[in-house]
Amino acid sequence: MMRRGRPAGPTGSVVRRAFRLLDAFDAQRRALTLSEIARRSDMPLPTVHRLLRDLCALGAVERGDDGLFRIGLRLWEIGSLAPRGQGLRERALPFLEDLSQITKENVQLAVRESTEVVFVERIAGSGAVPVLTRVGGRFALTATGVGLVLLAHAPAEIQATVLSMPIERYTPRTVTDPAQLRRMLADVRAQGFAISDRQISMDTLSVAAPVQDGHGQVVAAVSLVVHHGSTSPHFLVPLVRTSARALSRALATPG
Repeated sequence: MMRRGRPAGPTGSVVRRAFRLLDAFDAQRRALTLSEIARRSDMPLPTVHRLLRDLCALGAVERGDDGLFRIGLRLWEIGSLAPRGQGLRERALPFLEDLSQITKENVQLAVRESTEVVFVERIAGSGAVPVLTRVGGRFALTATGVGLVLLAHAPAEIQATVLSMPIERYTPRTVTDPAQLRRMLADVRAQGFAISDRQISMDTLSVAAPVQDGHGQVVAAVSLVVHHGSTSPHFLVPLVRTSARALSRALATPG
């Protein structure tokens, strides 16, 4: 998970430590002991104990009868107010559900935060291929279909930053060469869609298209993830682009 820069001043330092503590939790580790949180956040046990006491009092963290700590509902309440998360999801859900019913495949909606993809919705189709993504999860911009779309339309400085960092290889087909990625991003902008063929796992193929707001800015991406070889990606492209355009029109409509 991406770490934030250090905020200035003593208050910022407390906030930074609190987020380091919360970062100890992830999809595989939803319940942790005090010692595990201290180890995973790389902070002293007394500091973690004090922060947990405050976070529990605020409802950001909960302690169960088993003594384990978990993320609290208060954080979910606050997170649901984020317009790029819950608000976007609510506007998009009817279009995503239509796409899911038509294809019976995995449908995903994602946004970019800095140099990563954040998934804000995923609908699993009946019998669809298993995927590594989850709602609220983060992924690299360089390999997924939605990531390639969002990176292709990101500011030049974001593209330069992403392509200058080490690019993770997930499968033998993952593109890690910056020059080749730049050519792929140019194709995405020119064609209006992205195809990620076995770049995340050897049994998946993803087709994604951009979602624009009322000002023509790309604010999200929609994708279908299917079994590799189950159908031609060019059969999926019109379906994904139609859904993305319909959502773009909805976002451009006041109210």
